[in-house]
Amino acid sequence: MTQYLYFIPALIVVLTFHEFAHAWTANYLGDSTAKYNGRVSLNPLRHLDLMGTLMLFLVGLGWGKPVPVDPRNFEHPVRDSAITAAAGPLANLAIAFAAAFPYKYLAGTFAGTLFGAVFQLSIVLFIFNLLPFPPLDGSKVLGFFIPARYQRNYQEFLYHGTKYFMIFVLADLFLVKEILGYSLLWYAISYLYMVVSTGIMMVT
Repeated sequence: MTQYLYFIPALIVVLTFHEFAHAWTANYLGDSTAKYNGRVSLNPLRHLDLMGTLMLFLVGLGWGKPVPVDPRNFEHPVRDSAITAAAGPLANLAIAFAAAFPYKYLAGTFAGTLFGAVFQLSIVLFIFNLLPFPPLDGSKVLGFFIPARYQRNYQEFLYHGTKYFMIFVLADLFLVKEILGYSLLWYAISYLYMVVSTGIMMVT
């Protein structure tokens, strides 16, 4: 139960900055949709998604309320969509770097443990959201590298791919895990977490 004293505020911080970064970047690049919806804000209540938060508690993976973006308002729709998508995970990476200092040098204290939770959640969200599967941010970042002649097909993939990814996640967590004894998705995330977290701790 004590772990929730650290997990909940850490979750609020990392999700809020993640979604705020999307909204601010989209507005900066010319799409004010998120701004008109009140999302260029650091008020957590504007960004927390009930189902996404519940999923975090239930299966360890979740999301914030998606930021509304209309690529038609961008001067360069494909490029600016990718930049806007990348802003969220990069915000989490920046927070991980910032939290690493107190996590490392205040170890054993309440503050150190709290910043440790922020550090860990920030890296997990950074990695998870950069996976190249819709609706995750990585799928939109990948879109920047898709040749123009295949963009229409790729947009179709983004539109329909979410349901297939959700099926994969559920199958991985409840079927593959039963067969192999571990989740393929969590295995990959755990390995990347070790690489990223080790790198950050080495340079801070």
